[in-house]
Amino acid sequence: MSQIGGFFDLWNPVILLVVVVVGYVYSRFVAKGNGNFADAEPVSDKQKLCFYTGLALFYIGQGSPINYIGHHYLFSAHMLQQTILYLIVPIFIWLGTPAWVLRFFMQNRVFRGTFSFFTRPLIALFLFNMLFSIYHMPFIMDGLMKNDVLLVSYHTVLLFTAFMMWFPVFCPLPELNRLNDLKKLAYIFGNGMLLTPACALIIFADSIIYEMYSNVTVPFAHLSPLDDQQLGGVLMKIIQEVVYGATLAYIFFRWYRRERKEDDDIELIETQENLNNQGGNWNRA
Repeated sequence: MSQIGGFFDLWNPVILLVVVVVGYVYSRFVAKGNGNFADAEPVSDKQKLCFYTGLALFYIGQGSPINYIGHHYLFSAHMLQQTILYLIVPIFIWLGTPAWVLRFFMQNRVFRGTFSFFTRPLIALFLFNMLFSIYHMPFIMDGLMKNDVLLVSYHTVLLFTAFMMWFPVFCPLPELNRLNDLKKLAYIFGNGMLLTPACALIIFADSIIYEMYSNVTVPFAHLSPLDDQQLGGVLMKIIQEVVYGATLAYIFFRWYRRERKEDDDIELIETQENLNNQGGNWNRA
């Protein structure tokens, strides 16, 4: 492979169409149409921004040149794609999804049972990390890359499990929020530990472990295949640490603000009670 693909290879119009349709549906029926549903709350500008950001990042990861170059040329581009799709996109989509949307779908018994099962913290935690680690086994990844149907199928399942993995942390439904903030911190630490072996295997390998990248001629790269492979592992680990660190900070400061607000409310109630008691004493005097 000495020449890069054409426009349609680099900027996938099918993925762009999917993103535009999903964005339109969200704008029409969620952002502007919430009044048509029972118990629907207004969608904030912050939620809209998060959802549209998630869609844009999905297209960047799946429909931009990152996907094509990662599939045909650079392992580092492939790993960058993985971090965008599985570690970042689900966060923004969940933050942009109002609770009433999920409640609408939860009315379906089959959906409710399936969704509740796959979002159980331990199941979601181990399922995503297991599938992600299996995917990066050399013989698995080389085999999938040779079959587009199997590759798309595996990526679809992996994306589904990524959404399930992030749901316990950014759960928009109070009734399905199974983890308190302390448990969410432990959950994120557990994710980091389970993802580390796959990154370490790639970073510290002293030879090319993926056949598909071993004999590729890259017209625009200045790294050897081995350096590119190690760079991919490093990118995955660094971005993972940044995302998980930001998530830990988000959970901690949200917990801190809530505790501070509760303390202020208690102090206000006690002050009001003291004033009422003093007023009663003055009246009796």
